[in-house]
Amino acid sequence: MPVAARRPAGLFGDASGLCSSADPSMVFRPATTEQVADIVRACTAEGRALTIQGGLTGLAGGAVPAPGDVVISLAQMNRLEDFDTVGGTATVQAGMVLETLCALVEEQGWYFPLDCGARGSCQIGGNVATNAGGNRVLRYGTMRELVLGLEVVRADGTVLTMLNQGLKNNTGIDLKHLFIGSEGTLGVITRVVLRLFPKPERRYSALLALDTFEQLTKILKRARGSLPELSSFEVMWKDYLQAAAAALDKTPPFNASFPLYILLETEGRNSPEEAAKIQDFLGELLEAELVQDIIVPQNEEQAAQLWKFRDAIGEILRDMQPYVAFDVGISLPALPAFIDSVTAELSQTWPEARSLLFGHLGDGNLHLSTGPHAPENIVAVEELVYRAVQKVQGSISAEHGIGRVKKAFLKYSRSESELALMRELKQVLDPTGCLNAQRVIDTP
Repeated sequence: MPVAARRPAGLFGDASGLCSSADPSMVFRPATTEQVADIVRACTAEGRALTIQGGLTGLAGGAVPAPGDVVISLAQMNRLEDFDTVGGTATVQAGMVLETLCALVEEQGWYFPLDCGARGSCQIGGNVATNAGGNRVLRYGTMRELVLGLEVVRADGTVLTMLNQGLKNNTGIDLKHLFIGSEGTLGVITRVVLRLFPKPERRYSALLALDTFEQLTKILKRARGSLPELSSFEVMWKDYLQAAAAALDKTPPFNASFPLYILLETEGRNSPEEAAKIQDFLGELLEAELVQDIIVPQNEEQAAQLWKFRDAIGEILRDMQPYVAFDVGISLPALPAFIDSVTAELSQTWPEARSLLFGHLGDGNLHLSTGPHAPENIVAVEELVYRAVQKVQGSISAEHGIGRVKKAFLKYSRSESELALMRELKQVLDPTGCLNAQRVIDTP
């Protein structure tokens, strides 16, 4: 078993802002699956609670240890173990950083499409454990659709090796899905087989300015039908884009101000035919009067500048503290009324705070950030928004998970019978309740 370290810097909080009130009892940095199994087996036998940590980029407090927990940091398990350049798969250890993996496979003409703002520090194991989404879910799906196989250490130290490398495997219950999105509460993910795609030769982007949400829904339908290579459909409301420009000290991309903006992207060949396809699509939108203005970047550098506006939420939130950042899933038909109702109520109740909106609306994922709020009002703000989510039968977490921060509000998205089944699964797979205890659901 590897030697435990005392209080390494940065292991007591994550990107959610939640911090541990006291030290963990020990911190382990295993380098192999066998070492993880030894640690888990010993801790379970001694009744010690475990906190599993990846890149500490989570926004739900799932990696924050309770006082006295034993921490397992997977950062040293960061190797690419197998790269099938014929079939297009990569077998990686759980601590592999997402951006590092993407760079390695792209050198060989392959492509792993998961993308998010934390790409430079988040780890593959955490991406799997939280079923990460990101900017390209519309085309490639969430992490669940990108995982072919897993290796998992169970609570008793048993190693479940399910490193399937094929797209099809219809041999009974697909056990990997028990662990994808379970946030480390059912087992410790140590190795992952990922599905790769041929590297696109080029990305084509455009920023669209429009007046109404009805135009947005029509554009989304047209884009899905006309652009099979559509990979991103990001939406920013006016206040968000203005805040992004101010935070980045940049000039807003349009001379005029519009209520809504769409940043769309396709992936495909670098050819005149592909370029003409998106140009024709944009021309049709103008002719149909579905957009008021369009910016088409002429090169990758200009496209990257547009994406900086979309990715500026970190810079924006620095001036909104204390803030609450919501990550909700709402069906498109229900979204306009939801936004109008929630933002009006937030503004009426806490007029000193502002609310900013953006999202991956191709998959119904809305990000609402509101602040500053007095710390004593944070729970009331969360209750207001999550009750509104419940009314439209939405999800209180579209891609960030539940962790500790959202656990009390899970009842607004899951029925009591669903919660009871979750507790039963936890009891079966982790009867002592040691693995990431008190995340997602309360257990005895």
